Amino acid sequence: MGSRPPGDRVQAAAKDIGQQLAVWRKLLGLTAAQVADRAGVARGTLGRLERGDLGVGLGAVLSVAGGLGLLEAIVNATDPYETDLGRARADQALPRRVRR
Repeated sequence: MGSRPPGDRVQAAAKDIGQQLAVWRKLLGLTAAQVADRAGVARGTLGRLERGDLGVGLGAVLSVAGGLGLLEAIVNATDPYETDLGRARADQALPRRVRR
């Protein structure tokens, strides 16, 4: 059974994130070559990411975020314990030994 192609919302999100990373790069006064070097990715990979190419791997995305100083913000944005709902659900659903 094959995987489905990403939906419109996912494609739009990838494009938005790519554009936002490009804006961060420019706000920080960094060239694409500098960010690619900091992140340890090819310049072409950075360009694909900034254009919203869904074929760019998660490792490259996180490396670029790290090169821009955004890695911690991304990690925190996905942490369920950073939200009221996540904390409430964890108290209800997770065994005590799994909770933080």
